[in-house]
Amino acid sequence: MRTLVLGGIRSGKSHWAEAAVEAVADGPVRYLATGPAADTDPAWSARVAAHRSRRPAHWKTVECGADPDDVARRLGAQPGVATLLDDVGSWLTATMDCRGAWSGTPIDTDVDKLMDAVAAFTAPLVLVSPEVGLTVVPATEAGRRFADALGTVNQRLAAVCDRVVLVVAGQPVTVKEPS
Repeated sequence: MRTLVLGGIRSGKSHWAEAAVEAVADGPVRYLATGPAADTDPAWSARVAAHRSRRPAHWKTVECGADPDDVARRLGAQPGVATLLDDVGSWLTATMDCRGAWSGTPIDTDVDKLMDAVAAFTAPLVLVSPEVGLTVVPATEAGRRFADALGTVNQRLAAVCDRVVLVVAGQPVTVKEPS
């Protein structure tokens, strides 16, 4: 089962996703971390530390690099291992950085590779992604490009996932159930 978990900042989406993958995993869990691990920003470092401290010791954490193909490659390399990917927004940021998409370079090929890897995944897979469009339209062109791209990625992921859950104030709301 492939599950997409959406939510705003500090909505509880990652915490909910961690419990969800643990509940369905039959064996080890692989955690694909897409955000930068080391940072000089103390607030970011605290967020990373909080995520790390919640992970059970038997989970294997894989820090994904800035290469846009890294996540799809890692999903394809072990499609039978229960996996939590946290988060799609960080992957998209790294992809847009790498491709120069902040000024309009397309990232369609990268998104297609991610979709193919998700669709082909055979073990439980939980993907965490920030939901966009619940606030003001970003004031900058780059911000609008990111919001538009993330909205498109989320829609495409929702189409290939069996289940979609929106987490609001720590409460999961089912958007799509397996048919």
